[in-house]
Amino acid sequence: MFSTKLSVVPNASPLVAAVCALAFGLAGCSTTTPPDKTATWSPNKIYAEAKDEASNGAYDKAIPLYEKLEGRAAGTPLAQQAQLDKAYAQYKGGEQAQAVATLNRFMKLHPASPALDYALYLKGLVNFNDNLGIFGSLWRQDLSERDQNAAKESFESLKELVSRFPDSHYTPDARLRMNHIVNSLAQSEVHVARYYYSRGAYVAAISRAQTTIADYRDVPALEEATYILYKSYDALGMTELRDDARRIIEKSYPQGQYMRKGFRAVD
Repeated sequence: MFSTKLSVVPNASPLVAAVCALAFGLAGCSTTTPPDKTATWSPNKIYAEAKDEASNGAYDKAIPLYEKLEGRAAGTPLAQQAQLDKAYAQYKGGEQAQAVATLNRFMKLHPASPALDYALYLKGLVNFNDNLGIFGSLWRQDLSERDQNAAKESFESLKELVSRFPDSHYTPDARLRMNHIVNSLAQSEVHVARYYYSRGAYVAAISRAQTTIADYRDVPALEEATYILYKSYDALGMTELRDDARRIIEKSYPQGQYMRKGFRAVD
């Protein structure tokens, strides 16, 4: 095809011909596929190399090796392990969406896998926080400032783990994370209610605070939510509702700080 086009160029100089030949030569070279160094490797060797790359933090190199292993060892427990390890490498490599997709595929293909509890746990971790160890930084994370959809998805995965595998090695940590997620989701609602109050949007603040109180139980954010109700009713001159909110605060939070310090209690 290319030689036909070149032959009809009139009076082409040797220099032009040389340039064209070089260009097509380079184009041809660029399509050459490098040899697959794993072609002669056993599945166990591929797995060992992938683990080495992952342990060194080279997740971009580990992931394609796990993918090769999935195909090379298809139908074996090693292929299942490769899927899980690939999901973990994607998670640690910052590819959260890909990690979730890999885990969803694993759970669909292997619903009776003995590693299903780990798959649910890892899916919960992916959506919970991208750089969080099992316990190390748990209470320093503020999910109320993060994507609430991801937090809710994390909660659902962890909830399924706890429900289906109550004796799993991962269940105790899953329970801790679930509590943290619930507290943070409630605090997120209160953040919004407080924002509305600070802008003088008292009706909106009341609505958001009431949502928090209705949807959550026994979480720290409820004290502030009730205080926002109290302040908003007071600002609107709704004295009866204001006094009701005050009585609830004094009864439910006798040691609370809000009635004495206001919003400074959390500053």
